[in-house]
Amino acid sequence: MNLDAMPGMIDELSKLPMMIVVAGYAAVAAGLAVVYFQNRWTAGWPALITAVGWLSVIMGFIRIVFPMKIAAVMVKADPPSPVVPPIVGAAFLLIGGVPSFKAYGRE
Repeated sequence: MNLDAMPGMIDELSKLPMMIVVAGYAAVAAGLAVVYFQNRWTAGWPALITAVGWLSVIMGFIRIVFPMKIAAVMVKADPPSPVVPPIVGAAFLLIGGVPSFKAYGRE
C-alpha cells in the first residue's frame, strides 16, 4: 500500500471533482445491480445485502449530485494516521466480503 501517497491522492482528488462523479456512477451501477438481482427484504442475510445495495445507490447519487461539497470536505479533513487506512480497508473487506459470500453461496 502507498500510505505515503495518500495525502497527495486526496489533495489531487479534491482538485478533480469529476473523478468523484465517476466514482458516483460506479457506485450507482454496482448498487443497482445488487438491488436488481437481490431485492429481498426477508429476515436474515438477504435483507442485509439488499440494504448494502441501496446504500451504494444512495451514496453514489450523493457523489453525482454534490461533487464540489464532497471535494471541500476532503480538503478540510486531516490526513489519517498511517494505521487508519489498513484498518479501514480490512473492515471494508469484511463488510463487503461476508455479505458477498452469503449472497453467492448455496443456501
